[in-house]
Amino acid sequence: MATPSMANQPYCGRFAPTPSGPLHFGSLVAALASYLDAKAHAGRWLVRIEDIDEPRAVAGADQVILQQLERFGLHWDGDVIYQSQRKERYRQALAELQQQQLTYPCNCTRKQIKARGEYYTGHCRAGVEGPGPYAIRYLNQTPVMAFTDGIQGEVNIAPAVAGEDFVLLRRDGWFTYQLAVVIDDIDQGVTDIVRGADLLTATSWQINLWRHFSQRQPHFKHIPLALDEQGQKLSKQNHAPALNPQQVSEQLWQACQFLQLTEVPLTNPADLLSLASQAWRAKFFPETSAQDTITR
Repeated sequence: MATPSMANQPYCGRFAPTPSGPLHFGSLVAALASYLDAKAHAGRWLVRIEDIDEPRAVAGADQVILQQLERFGLHWDGDVIYQSQRKERYRQALAELQQQQLTYPCNCTRKQIKARGEYYTGHCRAGVEGPGPYAIRYLNQTPVMAFTDGIQGEVNIAPAVAGEDFVLLRRDGWFTYQLAVVIDDIDQGVTDIVRGADLLTATSWQINLWRHFSQRQPHFKHIPLALDEQGQKLSKQNHAPALNPQQVSEQLWQACQFLQLTEVPLTNPADLLSLASQAWRAKFFPETSAQDTITR
């Protein structure tokens, strides 16, 4: 039985950066796409700081990111929440899965997993061997092999990947992104997730958790990745340069061009965002007129 979508729920989107450094062009593209989708639906747009992986967080980077968003006119609704402040909520969610026997401990190292094959094969399902520390894995008994994406269309995930028993709690005691992001999105009432295509595979796992914790699941749109000259994803890890605060209009316009909103002119940030929202709506909802209210 298919899980109901968010068809009758008020639109709520979000942008959820990791505070490991300032935003770069790839981050701007993701933020802008999410923002425009929310505005095109006359919906809410939230910002969440995904600092659940605290060792990666850089002190003060969260404030830099929020200042950058404001400078670029990407104003959010409501309060900004931090994953690092929601650990008790994640513990509750993990306990629920454990009580339903949907988890198991695993002390396999990355080296051991790689020696057995490209993906984790459920080695510890029958019982853990040797001493801890242990990770906690999700018992993935009903893999999500395919889903429909608003940009990518029908997405098929390789069975070995879709069926992997992914980690919920790492061996070092940190909760994983897979668990935290689903619980956050459910708790915040997120209906639509617009983000980079590098998370397509993880979406399969996350839908699995959505189906456990919620009666509904969100709409997804995965945008193409901005790449550097070597063909690598623009990222903080790859030392992508930070956004230039002196070139706000130019960089917003470049992000629109990347998103194939080519009719948007180079103008001041406020007008550019307004025109980009109209262009986004025309691109994805051509059957609606400027006067129509999008019903979901």
